Amino acid sequence: MKIISVVGARPNFMKIAPFIHAINAHNGAADGETIDHILVHTGQHYDDCMSRSFFEDLNIPDADINLGIGSGSHAEQVGNTMIAFEKVLQQERPDWVVVVGDVNATCACSITAKKEHVKLAHIEAGLRSRDMTMPEEINRLVTDRLADLLLTPDRLSSENLLQEGVPEEKIRLVGNIMIDTLEAQRSRAEALDPYEIVSQALLPGQADLSPEQKRSVRENRFAAMTMHRPSNVDEQKVLTAILDFLMDEVAADMPLFWPVHPRAQKQMQTFGIWKRALACENLVLMNPLSYHELLRLNMGAQIMLTDSGGLQEECCVLGTPCLTLRWNTERPVTLRDHGGASVLVGNKIESIRNAYRDNVAADCRSTRPELWDGHTAERIVTELLK
Repeated sequence: MKIISVVGARPNFMKIAPFIHAINAHNGAADGETIDHILVHTGQHYDDCMSRSFFEDLNIPDADINLGIGSGSHAEQVGNTMIAFEKVLQQERPDWVVVVGDVNATCACSITAKKEHVKLAHIEAGLRSRDMTMPEEINRLVTDRLADLLLTPDRLSSENLLQEGVPEEKIRLVGNIMIDTLEAQRSRAEALDPYEIVSQALLPGQADLSPEQKRSVRENRFAAMTMHRPSNVDEQKVLTAILDFLMDEVAADMPLFWPVHPRAQKQMQTFGIWKRALACENLVLMNPLSYHELLRLNMGAQIMLTDSGGLQEECCVLGTPCLTLRWNTERPVTLRDHGGASVLVGNKIESIRNAYRDNVAADCRSTRPELWDGHTAERIVTELLK
């Protein structure tokens, strides 16, 4: 069997790593049909600094084929990926194309696979935010409509597909492949010194940690956050209000460690609030972190503030209280309403403030939805072979 799997952006790398390892383990066992696997990197995250560390950290082999698509509008990325990926399919003629997640590469390669009459499998199928303003939601809907095999992370996602009319025989509940990566990398992350992580990642202009901050980080008395979505960083009024809350309330309680996304930094500089953020004593601004570094901070944080989907899932398993800075989520299984660790707070300050006060000292325990056990990739390989 020949399989082409596709990655395009950093969230994909964490999902494809255990899949590749599971294929290698299957082939190494030599007890049945072997899998000829080809990894295609579309290059949606084209900066080597943004991709290379993830490939090295997660022990992902170099891509067999790199399409080098690079930046551009949504239409440019999707269109250019389809043109390049069509040539790959015509040359390689795989039995299956496997796509992961919900980035533009996922949608583009799904469309191309079906036009070339190649079977399509979607890892992380069935997630729905019900928010059609999110480009990722469009990508999910298109990919799931075309897929021959829909590999879902939880029962809520399977139910979404059934409600949309997907035949039950196409749906397989396999669990969350992101948790495979978490479990495989947990011990490596635990071995890291959180003080070293923070001190080495400080942005230019950010003061060194004070003695009290050093004690706080080593005693796991700190908050952590990430934020990158346009709804939070592209409007001056919204971003300024969030920053004021972080400085006046969260940083007043404990050190807040913030690896700043380039988009958020650019917008703060544009809006004239960057220097004020740097000057806030307990708001510690850092360069983006590696997977292991951010995982280690998540393990120790008293609370996580984020608009990332993957961190919602990590917090659920780690037991870290999580304020999700969005009005909706495609991962409702991670919410407190379903036994998880996350609370949707949007970007209105009163909502964030109330949830922060309710959850900063919460006794939040690790929760594992069904099949979030670190063996999802093995089940995926089994389903493909079946």
